[in-house]
Amino acid sequence: MKIRSIKLREAHKNGNGNGNGAGSFCSILWDLQAQHIVTSSSSDPSICIHDPLLLSSAPRILRNHRDGVTSLALSPNSTCLASGSVDHSVKLYKFPGGEFQTNITRFTLPIRVLGFNKSGSMLAAAGDDEGIKLINTIDGSIARVLKGHRGSVTGLGFDPKSEYLASLDSAGTVIVWELQSGRALHTLKGIAPDTGLDFSLMNIVCWSPDGEMLAVPGLKNDVVMYDRDTAEKLFSLRGDHVQRICFLSWSPNGKYMATSGLDRQVLIWDVDQRLDIDRQKFDDVICCMAWKPTGNALAVIDAMGKYGIWDSAVPSSMKSPTEGIPDLQSKNSNGLLFFDEEEEEEPNISGSLSDLGEDSHGESQPPSRKRLRKQSFSDVDEGTSDELSLLPKDASRKRPSHNHKEGIKKRKDVQMSTTTSVGSKLQEAFQPGCTPTQPGKRRFLCYNMLGSITTIEHDGYSHIEIDFHDTGRGPRVPAMTDYFGFTMAALNENGSVFANPCKGEKSMSTLMYRPFSSWANNSEWSMRFEDEEVKVVALGTAWVAAVTSLNFLRIFTEGGLQRNVLSLDGPVVTAVGFGDELAVVTHASPSLPSNDQMLEFRVFNIRHGTQPIRGRLPVTPGSYLTWFGFSEEGKICTFDSKGVLRVFTDQYGGSWLPLFSSTKVRKPEENHWVVGLNAIKLFCVVCKSPDTFPQVIPKPVLNLMDLSFPLASSDLGADNLENEFILHNLHLSQINKTIEEMMSTGQDTTSLDDEAFNMDASLDRCIFKLIASCCNGDKLVRATELVKLLSFEKSVKGAIELAKSLKLPNLAERFTTIQEERLLSESKAATAFPVTNLGSDTSDKSDFAIRKSIPPLESSYDSKPAIPSPSQKLPSPPFMKKVLSEAVAKAGKAKVKQGQAANLENIGEVKNDVQLKNAGEVKNVEVKKTGEENKLQTRPSNSFAKSSDVQLKNAGEVKNAEVKKTGEAKNPFAKSSNKQEKSSLFDSLKKKNVK
Repeated sequence: MKIRSIKLREAHKNGNGNGNGAGSFCSILWDLQAQHIVTSSSSDPSICIHDPLLLSSAPRILRNHRDGVTSLALSPNSTCLASGSVDHSVKLYKFPGGEFQTNITRFTLPIRVLGFNKSGSMLAAAGDDEGIKLINTIDGSIARVLKGHRGSVTGLGFDPKSEYLASLDSAGTVIVWELQSGRALHTLKGIAPDTGLDFSLMNIVCWSPDGEMLAVPGLKNDVVMYDRDTAEKLFSLRGDHVQRICFLSWSPNGKYMATSGLDRQVLIWDVDQRLDIDRQKFDDVICCMAWKPTGNALAVIDAMGKYGIWDSAVPSSMKSPTEGIPDLQSKNSNGLLFFDEEEEEEPNISGSLSDLGEDSHGESQPPSRKRLRKQSFSDVDEGTSDELSLLPKDASRKRPSHNHKEGIKKRKDVQMSTTTSVGSKLQEAFQPGCTPTQPGKRRFLCYNMLGSITTIEHDGYSHIEIDFHDTGRGPRVPAMTDYFGFTMAALNENGSVFANPCKGEKSMSTLMYRPFSSWANNSEWSMRFEDEEVKVVALGTAWVAAVTSLNFLRIFTEGGLQRNVLSLDGPVVTAVGFGDELAVVTHASPSLPSNDQMLEFRVFNIRHGTQPIRGRLPVTPGSYLTWFGFSEEGKICTFDSKGVLRVFTDQYGGSWLPLFSSTKVRKPEENHWVVGLNAIKLFCVVCKSPDTFPQVIPKPVLNLMDLSFPLASSDLGADNLENEFILHNLHLSQINKTIEEMMSTGQDTTSLDDEAFNMDASLDRCIFKLIASCCNGDKLVRATELVKLLSFEKSVKGAIELAKSLKLPNLAERFTTIQEERLLSESKAATAFPVTNLGSDTSDKSDFAIRKSIPPLESSYDSKPAIPSPSQKLPSPPFMKKVLSEAVAKAGKAKVKQGQAANLENIGEVKNDVQLKNAGEVKNVEVKKTGEENKLQTRPSNSFAKSSDVQLKNAGEVKNAEVKKTGEAKNPFAKSSNKQEKSSLFDSLKKKNVK
């Protein structure tokens, strides 16, 4: 037998290479079309994606783990790559692009092995921890944990028939698990070598492609085959291996097997003849191998991280290792299940595996793969329900193998009509706050910040109850009997609306409105729909809305008058009401091959009959919409399956801002079910996996989450400060916009001026902390940028003193230059637009009490530099011109109040072992009266202009000024404070949760 030489190339740098198995465990695999080879090493945190046609070209490298990668697994359709690591995490990537998707689970000890089932709906992960995790890749939940091994689990293998999972540990024990029940069917102790704590080479088990045999490395340098059902020993492959076998791999058609041993040999076996037909000798131990799925080749990688391709591993005179695969798949239902074809098993998702971005490359597939997709569609769904039945909440049903052909025949009858529609599906319509039907259990028809509507079926009809979170304020609503079988509802302070879909030909879809109180009897009303069914309902102030299957938006008055019928552009996804506004989400176009939903939102003002906002609705790539609603302040919000909360603002012409990401705060075994949010908190129910929604009993416990932007990790370690800085800026922008709107209508904005002034003070405190961090972190350019954003002159002076105390003279000089430029700009603005000449009544308003002050900073410096007076924000001249032009346009009719100057004491105590020079503490302040040359810049009552340079008299002649502390900053989408705040019925529950 001729021994050929195979050239190996270095992919990873490993071990010390003594030729005796020392090194690191490396992994190698092919993708479905044999267009890529993926390698990893347990001593290298990188994953390499190679081009098998150009092995000399540089690979694509993925660096997301902090430690060595111990295991790789590709989903059956090769669109999702999973990796396990010594750093205890399992990560998912899009393939072949390599875009990181998510950390799907974590362990407390290193991970050793991963494996997808044949459809990709389950991922098994195990290692040094006790227990094998079965992860549902649809939602990332842990479907089951299998416990029984006493050593580290190093081998996993899903049965191609979706009935069993085989596992092997370092002590040589094999356990065969029944997937539906989770129990151990067979435990075979000590049948494989005991590898101890040496993880450079690991035991492995592997099912034959037809699922009839399980191959396990034996104790006599052989491979032992065990029967699928009885676990009895069938036969063994024993040949020229002189040391134990450490890896084995079946050929795609199951006719051949490749084995590698500690003797540094790789043998090719004819399994039917039980003879080795070829072999190859290597310089180091081959620790992993993978057959090429589309040809006669074997990819290998050794313990030193060198990989290569053994072409013509099977002699050309023999049957090809890929010949006969379609027949095997048809016989054993081992067809490939692509994620977009599995979506019908998850009723509410329509693109159920879109979390993983499984079809992201469907649009660029070669024609051969598209043909394979059509051919295997009839075989595919057979195993889907079996695998999804791992979920404890689902009713499991085991399909006998003898019924398989009958199932295939039924699917072939509809294959012609369904083949053309195979692909990404549109997300189905859902009602916010509604939970799925559970036989025999009470469920939510609606759950929001006000209360909940629950229903339970009993004796052929349903019993509906309405409860308010604040029982002291909400009306008492008697329970009602539901004869229609309502499946969705909406709730507000005035009433509730219910709807149900069609149930057969005789049962029409029904819409019913039920007010809580009315001056007239029989104020309840209902509507029936003959050729359409209600998909979503919404409720607002004196109106009811329903969106139907014909894409009709039907608007009714509170009394039941059919006011409008509008045609929407696409199928509805969801809708929600708030006051006069109705927000509707529809599909803008068919979803992408990656299952990315293309959504559009529209906001209607029902009272005025207008549509003020319309645009695309963003969701995280590979995700779907799970919640849609209004905040307590009336801002539109969304939450997707990747756990990202977005809020719509007017900034940048109308943009969606990500204000929360659950991936940063939730635990791997938790899911967030959103209820609502206010200006500073997100209200949600934390559900334990695999549950994605709460049960009615016990009563859900609300959790309050802080809103925060998903910022990148700062090189200063000041992520919290940067987040606070952005939130304050957004809030200030919202206040200024509200002030402009109120000024345009002639309303008084005094209260908003105060709120804006306080927000500027809080923003200055945050900026000052960031400047201190930049100085300590030697980020001087960033510090200079921040100084330009300070609003008050005192803050700038404090920054100058800070730079001097830190012995940064160049920085202090730049800060001083910025201050001088600012004062010069303000002086020119004051000369060009003398504010004091605009008002018609200024004689009695020159004396005023100083009412505002900035509380001390929570920083770490000792001394408190006293800075005489606040000045305007840097970009004030353009804004001042705007205010003055409005005042001039009023021709002296508007009276301008004198501005309020704030004594901003103690911009902060910074204690980071740096003392600031004490510039003195100004305790008593009085504003000097002046005439036309008075330099005091007033802040008119109808504008947001900050106090500027204030001339102070001699300290002995001044009056005592009372200083008020500024209020806490609010969130960016909070409404203006001049309007009377509406007390929420949810306040009592919030207080309980806060306590």
